[in-house]
Amino acid sequence: MRVGLPFVFAVLLTFAFPADGWAQSAAVRGFVTDSEDGVALPGATVVLDPLGTEERPSFGTATDGDGLYVLARFPSGRYRLRVSFVGYESHVDTLAFASGEIRFVDVALRPSDALLGELVVEGERAEDTDLKAGLRSIDAADIERVPTPGVAGDLAAYLTTVPGVVATGESGGQLFIRGGEPSQNLVLLDGIPLYQPFHVLGFYSAFPAEIVSRADLYAGGFGGRFGGHLSSVLDVSSRNGSLRRPAASASAAPFVSGLRAEFPILRDRVSVLASGRLSVIEDAGSKLAGEDLPYRFGDVFGKLHVRLVENSQLSFTALHTFDRGMIREAAPGEPAPPQIRWSNLGLGGRYLFLPGSSPLRGEIVVALTRFDTETGPPGQRFPDQQSRVEKWSSRMEVTQYGRSTEIRGGLFAGTTTLESDLDIAGLGERETLTDVGLYVEPEIRLRTELTVTPGLRIHAFPSLGDTFVEPRLRALWRRGVHQISAAAGLYHQEIVGISDRRDAAGVFTAWAPAPTGEVAGAVHALVGYRVTPTTSLTLSAEGYLKWLSDLSVAEWTAFPRFTTNLQPAEGRARGVELSAEYRRGALFATLGYSLSSVRYTAMQEQLPLWYGTSALDYRPTHDRRHQINALVGTTVAGFDLSARWQFGSGLPFSRALGFDRFLLLDGGVDVFEVPATDRVIYERPFNAVLPAYHRLDLSVERTFDVGAAELTLQAGLVNAYDRANLFYYDAFTLRRVDQLPLLPSFGLQLAFD
Repeated sequence: MRVGLPFVFAVLLTFAFPADGWAQSAAVRGFVTDSEDGVALPGATVVLDPLGTEERPSFGTATDGDGLYVLARFPSGRYRLRVSFVGYESHVDTLAFASGEIRFVDVALRPSDALLGELVVEGERAEDTDLKAGLRSIDAADIERVPTPGVAGDLAAYLTTVPGVVATGESGGQLFIRGGEPSQNLVLLDGIPLYQPFHVLGFYSAFPAEIVSRADLYAGGFGGRFGGHLSSVLDVSSRNGSLRRPAASASAAPFVSGLRAEFPILRDRVSVLASGRLSVIEDAGSKLAGEDLPYRFGDVFGKLHVRLVENSQLSFTALHTFDRGMIREAAPGEPAPPQIRWSNLGLGGRYLFLPGSSPLRGEIVVALTRFDTETGPPGQRFPDQQSRVEKWSSRMEVTQYGRSTEIRGGLFAGTTTLESDLDIAGLGERETLTDVGLYVEPEIRLRTELTVTPGLRIHAFPSLGDTFVEPRLRALWRRGVHQISAAAGLYHQEIVGISDRRDAAGVFTAWAPAPTGEVAGAVHALVGYRVTPTTSLTLSAEGYLKWLSDLSVAEWTAFPRFTTNLQPAEGRARGVELSAEYRRGALFATLGYSLSSVRYTAMQEQLPLWYGTSALDYRPTHDRRHQINALVGTTVAGFDLSARWQFGSGLPFSRALGFDRFLLLDGGVDVFEVPATDRVIYERPFNAVLPAYHRLDLSVERTFDVGAAELTLQAGLVNAYDRANLFYYDAFTLRRVDQLPLLPSFGLQLAFD
């Protein structure tokens, strides 16, 4: 399909810059920050209350990930500006606006020992208080509540508590979200795409809590701003370094040790934040476990943030990660099993600007990312398989704010280079793809109760001759303590990850453009309901459907090790997720349950010979029907206590009936000299179920003041009741390989601020 991109963008600009002017209205915008370090406060509530004898509505909003708020198209006159954030003293000011005036008002909030009570906003509601189907917004405080081995929290540990997120366990670093494959998840850090940011040990990712400002997890139904992936989006925003005073921390634990430093280069203008972590589990953790834990990983992060002038900011982000580990164990007498290795490099620049003459927000992001992965015997110079992805990407976005309408639109372009050494027919060793496109998303508040956000994304691949038009839609209805949200959309993924899901321990993924010749597609439909009966309790329920088409999955084969020979497949995922959250004082508790079903229908050529059917319907390896996550924490006598319990019903696997050896007699073959090839005789694919998974983690922390620093001590238990959770059965030897046993954890952190 051919679409005139310049024409569509011209229409976008027509919406973004209306001609009616600002003669009878005013606008105010600015950044809300912490007064002590100058760091942005996302999610702060900003309200304008009119002053005078006339009855006029209030106007309210919430700050975004940069701490930015914009209130536009309100009548001129006198107003009281109120800015509030939990844990900070409220800011109140009186402002007078002339007709057509656009004013910058930055607000620095002072931390308070007393938590703020509930703030009721009449008029427009703060964005962060609204339910959005498929979306969960996460901040650093949420991450820190989840017990992990060591002092510092990590986003990966939090994500595994979210209903609908299925992990392979403590090993492998793979997340399946609402029926999607890991390669179908789009992960962004400050706009930089990352292909495998989760470490080989499942507790950790490239996102420690100390660098995260906010993370938005879209489990489905995401808007036109995101594309190129079928399943989900994890959009992580890193925080800026302190603009007013230096701060640093150092932590040590048997799993991971790390350093963090932040400081102003030019007070109130330029800051730096840097962190680095390195695993020590291969040595210290193995001694605690009493068995080998052959994992090694680390990450380095840096960010330079510059406030150029009052209305513009510039930042540069850099990230490097590395991982290596042996997921599979060797049988007695066998050579060392393959080792999986991968690394990420991400570099990006972001420019945020607010034109002085109109209530617009502009953003330009340029990024480079590179992902290398390989597998083979440890120490081998030339791996058995290897793959590389390198992508240059850029995006320009404009958002216009109005009283009842907010219009976001943008252009994007990128170039992706794919290299592989897999010895697979049909996959080139090096391919380069270009993609360009645009999106537009107007958010329209039709009434106080109803907000509708239609969207359109047009994504073209000139190098392949493909263009996709993807409509999106979101809607929110609210009445009192009740909210109902829905979302739907069409999605495509031109570049796919190829992996062998017959083997739970096979985490190697190669990347290639649509190997079967058809571009994978998906349709999402979601609806959610949330009620807040009290200020302490929130209850929610959400149902979803995903229809997946033109998937590429590994063929079934009698050879027991990795294969990337592919077959086409269709799929669908559906489920219901229930959650409850209670917060009062120092006590918090969450409980989540998900019921889901994932089915694939594959069409391999050999199916009629093997199973007497041309299409085979089956449960893929990540189809976890039932999942429960419980998290509770409180503070007692200065000790922070937390506990987390997980339960997951058994995952499907292919059961072996027996073994044989195969020898191709294609001429003068000496059967006494030529070795035969080992084969597995399987039952029908994925017709058996592994045992259920469940685990309890406990943690206790205490912080002490030691002069100019704070010392935090942590102790805990991983798998507290020593559940023998199965990781996988080796398909060829039928040996059982378990997840982590009971492990004590402890750590300390020294922080200077």
